[in-house]
Amino acid sequence: MRRNQKGFSLIELLIVVAIILIIAAIAIPNLLRSRMAANESSAVGSLRTINTAEVTFATTYPAQGFAPTIAALGGAAPCTTATVAAACLIDDVLSMTATKSGYTFTAVGVGALPMVTYTSTALPVIVGQSGNRAFCSDQSGVIRYNAGGAACLNTDPAL
Repeated sequence: MRRNQKGFSLIELLIVVAIILIIAAIAIPNLLRSRMAANESSAVGSLRTINTAEVTFATTYPAQGFAPTIAALGGAAPCTTATVAAACLIDDVLSMTATKSGYTFTAVGVGALPMVTYTSTALPVIVGQSGNRAFCSDQSGVIRYNAGGAACLNTDPAL
């Protein structure tokens, strides 16, 4: 065997690959937890936006009260003319698809006109992957969470 060879041996390359795989095995779970935490933060922020939009909607359209659906809070992009059916208060991603950052959102006005209550929820698309906790709110503006992720009630703990 010649000592003047250039490059790496197969064993050296395998050792480097093994070290990279060990580092990846340590880093990937932390990355996934960070992503779920970011999705949960985004869901809480979106619920705050929905709460603000509901109050603005009820103030702007007092005969209607709160919005009957989440779609009524937004509108198709570009939303330029506000109406009861499309108030242009939240972005079209949240109002039209009702899915954002791994969470599915609902906002429903309750009762006869004028609607004096509403409930809004943010549920993870896949519990344990896109988020662990479910979030909800109502006309009180208090955001609550459920650690199970499948549902949220107004009796769950507040943030």
